[in-house]
This record gives sequence, structure tokens and C-alpha cells, in this order.
Amino acid sequence: MPQDRDTVPASPSNPRHERRPRRRAGFSLIEIMAVVVIMALLMSLVGTAVFSQIDKARIETTRAQMKQLESALAFYQMDNGRFPSSEQGLQALVAPPTSGPQPRNYRPGGYLSAKKLPVDAWGEAFGYESPGSNNPESFDIWSLGADSQPGGAETDADIGNWDGQSG
Repeated sequence: MPQDRDTVPASPSNPRHERRPRRRAGFSLIEIMAVVVIMALLMSLVGTAVFSQIDKARIETTRAQMKQLESALAFYQMDNGRFPSSEQGLQALVAPPTSGPQPRNYRPGGYLSAKKLPVDAWGEAFGYESPGSNNPESFDIWSLGADSQPGGAETDADIGNWDGQSG
């Protein structure tokens, strides 16, 4: 007698020697699509929260790097009686300036332990002006934010040492 594909043959574990229907393994296309839709909805909720935290972390990282530069500039000013000029720029923190007023007591090895200038969290160089437009008694340091353009809002907003957040 040929076996039907959808039934299980009689066996010793089936004492009444009945044929019972075989269960098919797997998921239907509808079930798979439902799971995919649910996962997509969850990812959109989680992704939005994660990306906003990444943006906040970049802003805070940029502020921390600005504080590091402010500290290095304070040491430069204590050693040399002035801040580097705008022309000398932040490069004066890693190598003795070759233009403008020469520092009188430049620290061997510079003023940054890494021996290189940090960049903002978006990989761009910080802006520097001395005396500053916003801090005429000292200097301005700024980052142009995520868009690398002046102005902007939220993550595109400029971050400066005059905004009350960095020092």
C-alpha cells in the first residue's frame, strides 16, 4: 500500500496503528511578513533614539575638546604673556610660531600632550580668533557643527566658547 505524504505510518509508538496527519514545519509568508513589519517598527523607534544620542555625544565631545584647547591656551598665555595671534592660530600650541610676536618662553614639546591639534566631532578643524569678537579680552574658539557651515540649528548649530556651555 503506498504511503500518503501527509500522514504518518503506523508504528510501535502508535499502539492503535492509526494513521495521523503529519505536521508541516515552517512559517507562512504572512507570518514572516508580520515579523518583518514588527521588527521594522521597533528599529525605527530604537534607531531614532540612538541617533539623537549620537548627535548629543558629538556635541559634548566637541565641547570637551574645546575645553582642552582653552586649557592649553591658558598655559601658553601664562608662559608667554599673551595668547597666540589669529595669524599664528591654534598651531602655536603644537609648534613654536614662525610669524607675529614670538613667544618669549615657549614650552619644549608644545602645549598639547598629543602633539597634534584635535578636530571637532565631525572631523573639522576648530576656528580661532584672538582677540575674539565675542571674548575681546581673550580669544574665541568655535566649531561650525555637523554641517560645517556658519549658523544652523540643532546639530548644525555653531558651538563656541562664548555660548556659556564650554567655558
